[in-house]
This record gives sequence, structure tokens and C-alpha cells, in this order.
Amino acid sequence: MSKTQQITDAIVQQGILPLYFNPSEEISLDVLKAIYSAGIKAVEYTNRGDAALSNFKKMVELRNASMPGLLLGVGTIKNMQHATDYLADGADFLVSPGFVPDVAAHCVANDIFYAPGCMTPSEIIAAENAGIQFIKLFPGDMLGPKFLSTIKDIFPKLLFMPTGGVDTTKESVESWYKAGVCAVGMGSKLISKALMEAKDYATIEAETKKVLELIATVKK
Repeated sequence: MSKTQQITDAIVQQGILPLYFNPSEEISLDVLKAIYSAGIKAVEYTNRGDAALSNFKKMVELRNASMPGLLLGVGTIKNMQHATDYLADGADFLVSPGFVPDVAAHCVANDIFYAPGCMTPSEIIAAENAGIQFIKLFPGDMLGPKFLSTIKDIFPKLLFMPTGGVDTTKESVESWYKAGVCAVGMGSKLISKALMEAKDYATIEAETKKVLELIATVKK
């Protein structure tokens, strides 16, 4: 099985891709511990600001030492430099807010999972023609489940995951799954700034467990 397929399967099985960033190395690592304890096996760390790369290196070290089976991806990859930096430091997969053709070409050629952000049918077609099979619908709250259910038939071979505005409620998750997503990306609605500032890792862990259970129920 290809590496891309392994990561696709892990995200689809999990049904959610949590994503977060914190400038503090300590908080970044402690959030990772909390969501891993909750049962998360794939996570996206956001490439935002100067501390992101060094924090990510520490996350990879922690994962290698004590978190078997955890896939660490990086989001907000906007150019080839971002991609090569993070791949060199152990990123398992890459996610973008938009479609970056040279990153897509590099990932397809080297069996690296890449989920580009797309907002229009034209962008989705461009990604599909580049060999991409997993599309991040972004921003999810602007597009809404209705957008996906309208276009899904045109793209029978693609997998879709909305990010941005997906809530932790049953209504929100269910409406997206009914529209045909394979997973949902969840950032601040799950791992909020307030919880990180308060270092309330118990709540982050409990909420993550709750969402994993909710998704398992919705998928049935």
C-alpha cells in the first residue's frame, strides 16, 4: 500500500483531522499528548509564524519517543520551501489553504499525501488533474454542506474534507457527512485558544474523545 493511501485511510477511519498551532513549544507538545490520549492517530500542525518549524521538530521527537502510530502533518503549506522544510523535519503529510501546483507535483511524484484547499470547481479540477485525490474544502463555513452535495457527483473519485467552521455539534457533523465528506477538519472549535491559554488539557482530551465518538455514531 502506498504511503498516500495509508494516510488517506487513517484520516478517513478517524473521521476528523484536528488542527492547531501555538507559539509555545510546551503548549504545542501538551496539546499533542492530550489529543493522542483521546485516540487521535493523525493531526495537522499549522505552519504559522516563526516558532512553528522548531515546535514541529520537537513534536516529531516526542512522537518518535512515545507516540507510536501517530501521523504528524503540517498545514498552511503555501510554497515549495515550506514543503521541503517540513518534509525534511519529519512531516508525514501536507495540507494547504489553496492549491499549490508545484507542491502537488512534488507530492504526487514522491508518494506524499497532500490535501490542497479548494473553494471552486475549477480549483478542484486543477487538483484532480494534478493527480490529487483528497480535497480540503476551505473555508468550510463559507461553502457549506450544500455546496458539496451539489458538486459531488462531478467528482466521483475524490475525497472531500471541509475545514473552517465545522462545529463539534451533531447537527454540524451530520450535515457534512450527509453531503458526502470522508472526514472533517476541526481547529479552534475543538482546540480553542482559550483552552490552550488555560492549559486545560483535560477538557481538550475529553472534547476530542466526545467528537471521535460522535463521528463514529454519525458514520454508522
